[in-house]
Amino acid sequence: MLVNVHDAKTQFSKLLEQAHAGQEIILAKAGKPYARMMPLAPETAKRQRGRVKGIDDSAFFDPLPEEELAAWEGR
Repeated sequence: MLVNVHDAKTQFSKLLEQAHAGQEIILAKAGKPYARMMPLAPETAKRQRGRVKGIDDSAFFDPLPEEELAAWEGR
């Protein structure tokens, strides 16, 4: 749906509800497409540690070996 900015100002609440319902709305200025209103992607569940079995991450916080640390520091 293409809506001119002036009309969008007067119908903002209605357009917002339509976008939330899944309709994509193109905002136009002087007839030229300018911006897009569309629904946000649904929130996904938060990541949980340990969901993948068989990965050992126990060494994640261990200090880096000296040669790797030197490479990161440019030595």
